[in-house]
Amino acid sequence: MAPSSSMFTDEALDSVSVRSLWRESQQSERESRGCQTRAVHSTEAQVQTVSTTVSCTQTEPQDQQTEQLLQQNHDEPEPPGLKDFLQRVEEVVITELVKNARSHAFDGFQVNWGDHSQLVSCLHRLQHPIAQERGLHVTTVSWSCTGSVIACAYGRIDDGYWSTEKSYVCTWNLDRRGLSPKQADLVIDVPTAVTALCCHPEQPALIAGGLYSGEVVVWDTSRTQDPVLALTGMSADSHREPVYQVTWVALQKKGEFGVLSAGSGGRVLLWALDSQQGSFVLNAAYALVRQQVPHSSSSLKTRGSSTVGVTSLALSPWDPDTFLVGSEGGLLLRCSFSSKTPAAVSSEGQSVTLRAPAVFSFRSHSGPVHSIHCSPFHRNLFVSAGTDGLAHLHSMLQDNPLLSLRVSDSYVFQVQWSPTRPLVFAAATGQGEVQIFDLGRRSLRPVATIEQGAAGQAATCLAFNCQSTHLLAVGNTDGTVGVWQLSADLTEQSPRESSQLEQIANQVAE
Repeated sequence: MAPSSSMFTDEALDSVSVRSLWRESQQSERESRGCQTRAVHSTEAQVQTVSTTVSCTQTEPQDQQTEQLLQQNHDEPEPPGLKDFLQRVEEVVITELVKNARSHAFDGFQVNWGDHSQLVSCLHRLQHPIAQERGLHVTTVSWSCTGSVIACAYGRIDDGYWSTEKSYVCTWNLDRRGLSPKQADLVIDVPTAVTALCCHPEQPALIAGGLYSGEVVVWDTSRTQDPVLALTGMSADSHREPVYQVTWVALQKKGEFGVLSAGSGGRVLLWALDSQQGSFVLNAAYALVRQQVPHSSSSLKTRGSSTVGVTSLALSPWDPDTFLVGSEGGLLLRCSFSSKTPAAVSSEGQSVTLRAPAVFSFRSHSGPVHSIHCSPFHRNLFVSAGTDGLAHLHSMLQDNPLLSLRVSDSYVFQVQWSPTRPLVFAAATGQGEVQIFDLGRRSLRPVATIEQGAAGQAATCLAFNCQSTHLLAVGNTDGTVGVWQLSADLTEQSPRESSQLEQIANQVAE
């Protein structure tokens, strides 16, 4: 029998209801899973925070353990007999401590925990390729008053066509970003060899130079097109021989500086600079004549020309009236700017009368005196060096040297005191080495040696940096300028160093 329509309809409704309930159930399950996922994300983030908190609390047991160990050590009884032993040796220990306090065995000793493995290290090796190709030598170096610029001059220290061969003055700013060691910041072309160079003590753009032709020049490095600020030219007042030394001198008017020049012709000239007119005016002139040179009991009686060719010159930083002169014949003289004695030479054609400045003669060197430098820490001490390979430590008050050190088997081209260590000085040698001596050491051997690395090349000049005191510049015959960094051992003054220098100065020369 066929089913009735009412029965079919009820069954169909039941089926529809079941399917509808199944869909709702599935949808409910999906929504429930979606809610669980969001809850899981939240729970995981919260768990990470809790783990960080746990890591911080791990230090608590360590602190507790430390306290327990300290407490345990504190509670332990003293070793048996310790108190009796300390009481028994107390008097002996105190006696020894008092003896040590009165002892001078370790005077001047200063603990330095720094690295002692390297006293000097090379920072830069500056060079002007064109000058090197022509075989020119670095004749002199000088630091600017700011301590950031190094200037060097080129020429020759051997035989050559000095008078006709052009040369250069180059500068490098070591603080400049992108420093190029093979490309100078400024190159000044000079028609003849430059034999002397000195930067201005207050104006970093000014550089004084002495030429092989006898001229004195001042360059203004801020004028790139025409840096020549003043030039003496060739006149009756100027040098007629190579100028071997130039230095800036404070004039009587406050803030003004002149240029003091000395040459092999025996003249020392003081020039006033007229920067507005671009010229020099001769302020004072001195002539060294052999018959007017005072001879000490130990000075050598040299023969030859009546004039004393000047090869080196130094100013006293303590006495503005005093300057020192070294000669081609080995003479070493103390001179006075205020001398009124007329020189025994003709002053015809000159605008200033020549005066004889020498007032005292020290024991002579056995050859030309290449360098003199006055101590910046003691008014009576200076050091000199030359072709005999020795460095002589002198007192202004005695004719014989206080001390003579063997520096090299070759020439010594320049010697200079450290600006920060009273007992330290450096010497540039013809063997290519720079020897650094410390007079506070028991041994008179150098405490440090700078080796340039090029065989057969001489170290012709050097200059300590008075601003950046850890820097030392060295010029060489291969046309390079080495900038060396000095360690604290060579730049930091020890407690008793000044008193040791005073003891040396008070010695009586043999």
